Amino acid sequence: MGVVIKTPNGKLRLYLKGASEILSKKCIQHVVVHKEDADSGRPTEEIETAAIDELANDNITRTTIFYAEPNASHHSSDAVCDEQNEVSYDDLARDLTLIGIVGIEDPLRPGVSEAVKKCQMAGVTVKMCTGDNVLTARSIATQCGIFSPGGVIMEGPVFRDLSLEEKIEIAPRLQVLARSSPRDKAILVETLKQIGEIVGVTGDGTNDGPALKTANVGFSMGIAGTEVAKEASDIILMDDNFASIVKAIMWGRCVNDAVRKFLQFQVSTNVTAVVITFVSAVASVQESSVLSAVQLLWINIIMDTFAALALATDPASDSLLNRKPDKKTAPLFSTEMYKQILFQSTYQIIITLVFHFAGLDILGYGQSLDAKTAKKNDLKVQTLVFNAFVFAQIFNSVNCRRLDRKLNIFEGILKNWYFMAITLIGTSYLPRPRS
Repeated sequence: MGVVIKTPNGKLRLYLKGASEILSKKCIQHVVVHKEDADSGRPTEEIETAAIDELANDNITRTTIFYAEPNASHHSSDAVCDEQNEVSYDDLARDLTLIGIVGIEDPLRPGVSEAVKKCQMAGVTVKMCTGDNVLTARSIATQCGIFSPGGVIMEGPVFRDLSLEEKIEIAPRLQVLARSSPRDKAILVETLKQIGEIVGVTGDGTNDGPALKTANVGFSMGIAGTEVAKEASDIILMDDNFASIVKAIMWGRCVNDAVRKFLQFQVSTNVTAVVITFVSAVASVQESSVLSAVQLLWINIIMDTFAALALATDPASDSLLNRKPDKKTAPLFSTEMYKQILFQSTYQIIITLVFHFAGLDILGYGQSLDAKTAKKNDLKVQTLVFNAFVFAQIFNSVNCRRLDRKLNIFEGILKNWYFMAITLIGTSYLPRPRS
């Protein structure tokens, strides 16, 4: 960026600011303490490079300020005007005089390092795309935990010029993309998507629009973000905090788990109810099910619908970040879910059918010749089967709270008041034995 001003002696002076490593190559002299121009020899270059590197390693963004005098003979003699009577940038931005290097400290926001660690713990790889040079980008990435030994740092133009095969090979190991343009960010996102990655991009500026639009999920900033970035994104972070992305990941996994818990409980409960109803009706002389219509209605409303909804309301917790993300092609029903459904349905069917066919012997009633007594005993057995089925579903709902192999099925159970209320209703209000 530059501006032209007129000095008190009537001459024009061009002031420029920009990347040190680019503009310093066009410098021929520098301003010294005594405000006298001196030739920019080797010692000056070494001093300038050392100052730039020191600022970059201290996580300080720096910009260099130069000036040039277009009126000077070495400018006016070579400058060429185009058809619009304008001089090109390259003709003006040369033979510069270095004024100074300005360092701007841009500290990390509180909680960024912790958020990056949580993302990595959850199997989410964090990559940084920045317009800063390699040294500054490395310093920032190291400080917040993005850059690690073995990772790759590359400049945007270099990455852009790679072949597609080279991009695909290096993209998984690329951790920092320095001096990157909006197009470089979009190319990186496209490359990661080509190798099967689910890509999320954060940005707040207009130049982040292409990458936000290309990503699977785009996060824009609600406070500092531009309207272009917000329109191109899918999610707007209202607090402009990177840590909010961790919450989004956590709640996304919570919703996915809630659907799976709901389905696992629904399938195991309905399979058991259908088998019991069918077998008992076929084996009955009167062709009637062991479960009455009212009991089936209770099971369907209280133990089936409400209990499944209670499972779906489990709150999100940090433990959800202690596992790798599911693949995009992962089935809704996992192997563990099939095992749980098979085991739960099998043991519930066995228990309830044993109570149905051997309930009289278990209760010690035996076969009664009195019709009234026999009917009364059958009603008690029917109530026993119903209560056994209900309690089996209560235990099943607790087991369905975990989709992994961990044994602590009661972890965080007190945080879900809906689940506690449904369980309390299911255990406190059961039909008394019929007589």
